Amino acid sequence: MPSLRDLGLSEYEARVFRSLLDTGPTTAKALSRASNVPMGRIYDVLNSLETYRLVRSQTASRPKKYVAVEPETALDRLLDDKKAELEAKAKQYEDIVSELGDQLEAGDHVEEPFWTAAVGPEETLNLLLERLAAADDRIVVVSSPPAQQLDFVEATERVVDELVTALERGVEVSLLVERDLFKRLPEGANRAYYQRLSAYNNYSARYSEHVSTTFELIDDTEVCIEVPHPLGRDETFGVIDLKDPEFTADVSEAVTEHWVEATPVGPP
Repeated sequence: MPSLRDLGLSEYEARVFRSLLDTGPTTAKALSRASNVPMGRIYDVLNSLETYRLVRSQTASRPKKYVAVEPETALDRLLDDKKAELEAKAKQYEDIVSELGDQLEAGDHVEEPFWTAAVGPEETLNLLLERLAAADDRIVVVSSPPAQQLDFVEATERVVDELVTALERGVEVSLLVERDLFKRLPEGANRAYYQRLSAYNNYSARYSEHVSTTFELIDDTEVCIEVPHPLGRDETFGVIDLKDPEFTADVSEAVTEHWVEATPVGPP
C-alpha cells in the first residue's frame, strides 16, 4: 500500500501530517501527544513540514499553532518536489555520460576480422540501430524491399530517426535502393522521410534496378548484412555485423560502381 513515505516524508513527518489533518489547528505539544512523536523531535518535524509547504503556522498565537494544508495540495507539492528531484538526477546522469563520452574512446581494431549476429525482427533492428549510431564518417544503406516479418513503416521510422541523428553529427549518409522500395511506403510517410533527410547537404539517395540485397556499410570498415530465412520463407532470419577489412573493401568498391550507374531520387 502506498504511503507518504513513498513521496519522501519520514515516518515522524508522515505521522504528524496525518495527525494535523485529524486535529485541525493545534499546538506542538498537543500534536506530539496525538501523533506519538516525542516532544524533543516535534519542532524539527514541524519545521521540515513547513519547508515542504505542507504545514502553515500561526505565529501570532501563544502558544504557536499549526495547521495542515489540504490533502490534494500537499500531494501535488510532494509530487512536484519528486519530479524536480528526478529531473535534477537525470541531468546529473546526462552530465556524467557526457563527461565519460569524452574520456572513453574505442581503439581502431578493424585489422582483425570480427562478426556478431542477431536473430529475430526486434533484435535485428536493435543491432542495426546500434551500428548506425556508432558511425563517425559515412553510412551507405543499400536496400531492397524488406521481408514481411518486420513492420516496415515502424522499422523505417526508427531507421530514419537514427539516420537524421547521424546527419546532424556530420556523418555522410547515402541511400541506394531498389526502385520499388518506395512503393511499399504510404505516400505521406514517404514524403515526410524524403523531406527530413533531403534537408541535409551530407545526404544523397539513388535507386537502381540491380539492388537485390539489403545491407549497411558503415565507415567503410563494417557491414551489416540482412540474412533471409534459410527455408525460403518471406521473412528476415537475422542480421550479421561483420568487420573485415578485405571483405569491406570489396563491398565498398561494388557500391561505388552501382552508385555511379544509379539514378538520383527526386521528391515523391
